[in-house]
Amino acid sequence: MSAAAEFEIVRHPTARRIRLTLDPASGRARLIVPKRAALKSAVAWAQGKAEWIAEQRARLPQPRPFAPGLVLTVADTVLTIDWQPGSRRRVEAVGETLSLSGPIETLPRRVETWLKRQALELLTEETAYYAARAGVTVARVATGDPRGRWGSCAHDGAIRYSWRLILAPGFVRRATVAHEVAHRVHMNHAPAFHALVAQLYGEDPTPARAWLREHGAALHWVGRSS
Repeated sequence: MSAAAEFEIVRHPTARRIRLTLDPASGRARLIVPKRAALKSAVAWAQGKAEWIAEQRARLPQPRPFAPGLVLTVADTVLTIDWQPGSRRRVEAVGETLSLSGPIETLPRRVETWLKRQALELLTEETAYYAARAGVTVARVATGDPRGRWGSCAHDGAIRYSWRLILAPGFVRRATVAHEVAHRVHMNHAPAFHALVAQLYGEDPTPARAWLREHGAALHWVGRSS
């Protein structure tokens, strides 16, 4: 296996030393190399850390592919994927199940599409609520699947979230929304910004941030087979 296949190599302009990290959301190892460091020796050093990389990967969350019987928590509601033979392609929440039929091979795509739709609808609604409380406007709300952040607010007033927030507890999702809406007032993380987040959210958002630090990586493994 080539070095590039074992880990991603990143030349970092401000890095002071060579270091190896593992992204808990993707399982990808990354070798950080200072701008002027010798690449060959850095790669050799990282290749000697194969055991460490294997140990770290063994601690990662387990993949949870969308399949019949998978239990999901969607907006604080526990749903079990229930697939039955038939031609109905529509996915719908029925009681404690996420019910669908249709081709079994398209189940993962259809479940993910349904989750993304639910996420966009709910996050749009909650964004409007907190924007009204803050007295600001939001140009548009969108969702994606970023690995490094749960939300972002652009200077043009657009807010984008990870659709996977629909799988997190409601208090975590709402705290994230309040955080991004507060950026419509303060495009920084100064004390005034954090005070506004708490004001909009209505309580201390620290537990929500702590939950994401501890459990957020596992959300990225939902729907993955490897």
